[in-house]
Amino acid sequence: MSDIGSTANPLRVAIIGAGPAGFYTISNFLKYKELSVEIDLYDRLPTPYGLVRAGVAPDHQKDKSVTRAYAKSAEQPNVRFYGNVEYGKHLQLEDLQAHYHQVIFTSGAPTDRDLGIPGEALQGCHSATDFVAWYNGHPDFADHQFDLSQESVAIVGVGNVAMDVARILCKSYAELAETDIADHALAALKESRVKRVFLLGRRGPAQAAFTPPEIKELGELEEADVTVPADEARVDAISQQYLADNPDKNVEKNIGFITEYSQRVITGKRKCLTLRFLVSPTEVIGHEGHVAGLKLAKNEIYATAEGDIRPRATGSEEVLEAGLVFRSVGYQGVPVAKIPFDERKGTIRNIEGRVVDEAGQALTGLYTAGWIKRGPTGVIGTNKTCAQETVARMVEDLAAGRCFKPVAPDVAAARALVQERQPEMVTYADWQKIDAAEIAKGEVQQRPRVKFTRIRDMLAILGN
Repeated sequence: MSDIGSTANPLRVAIIGAGPAGFYTISNFLKYKELSVEIDLYDRLPTPYGLVRAGVAPDHQKDKSVTRAYAKSAEQPNVRFYGNVEYGKHLQLEDLQAHYHQVIFTSGAPTDRDLGIPGEALQGCHSATDFVAWYNGHPDFADHQFDLSQESVAIVGVGNVAMDVARILCKSYAELAETDIADHALAALKESRVKRVFLLGRRGPAQAAFTPPEIKELGELEEADVTVPADEARVDAISQQYLADNPDKNVEKNIGFITEYSQRVITGKRKCLTLRFLVSPTEVIGHEGHVAGLKLAKNEIYATAEGDIRPRATGSEEVLEAGLVFRSVGYQGVPVAKIPFDERKGTIRNIEGRVVDEAGQALTGLYTAGWIKRGPTGVIGTNKTCAQETVARMVEDLAAGRCFKPVAPDVAAARALVQERQPEMVTYADWQKIDAAEIAKGEVQQRPRVKFTRIRDMLAILGN
């Protein structure tokens, strides 16, 4: 038999997860011009693009333009998309080993971290991840309910996701109606009675995780004043010294915006967004089973012996009234069937993208990339270099003969198996029909698109 990776015997690769890391895996493989590779891309949803579709804020359309590059990869003749096909349900690891030389998991980090404080189970305390998926039209979250009759909302965390949630809560109906926000969320937000939104960071302004464009946007909201308590906007001496020794233009820009907001005059807009720093929630306070507020510990900044900057409680506490709480303290990966998982890190066990066992030994034919590989860090483009590293290891292992020995390594055999296990599987051509239908609906309303939020409606477009 010809060498694997030759025209007569192409390398067969299965990618599990059609988000950014999955597509960057494809584009990185395509750079190896001497390698003949056939790639099958799987996703449990009928729609590709992962968090670019279901995580990027609807008012950030420019960030979604990256899907044009992904589409070029998907349309390559050696690439196939199998949507509405779930690993662990329709296909097992043994099935993939029978049809592919290598399998790479790019399934992301679909859940979020708990705060680990009393009262989190109270009604009205939610994951920001769930809220983002709800307003972005993810089918798993279309029926979720969020009590937007509450006038005061607290968001724990000051990363970009927290900023997105705050911005969506504070935007006017007119601003949101120009986006591809899910119809059910647009209708609910139109009736929203939210007046006060608080963003809560446990560290100071110099350690905020958001980026300058995100904090800048908050100051441009049509219907919301933005403010920061003056004492919490000040940068402490330890952080000032750290920045003097470790200059960071983005941090300096963030501090500049925070300082400006602390000096703004409240003009009496319909809503008010307050950024808080150096506060940590210690308890979600309830009333008759529903969230009523947050107990907050006031913090101060200190430097560890290793030079790290950390917050610690001062002993001072306060209670912040809020009828709705969103936690936004980081995404987290979930275990993948029959694949070694590091519970502490929330990632697949790996070294440079090679899946390894507890002893650190690489498992033949198994790889990972994206957030499920490294944790939820970086921006969309970070997945490109992440996938590049893993693909390089995959090519190295192929050259060394370290790969699965599939009994049916051909396109038709895998397609037949998928069709047998999941007759309602969705091809990329099918997705293009769904995509076109969404865009057509959007044109009628002068919006980028109107999303289908239920799988049955997507399949109905295809005549299924």
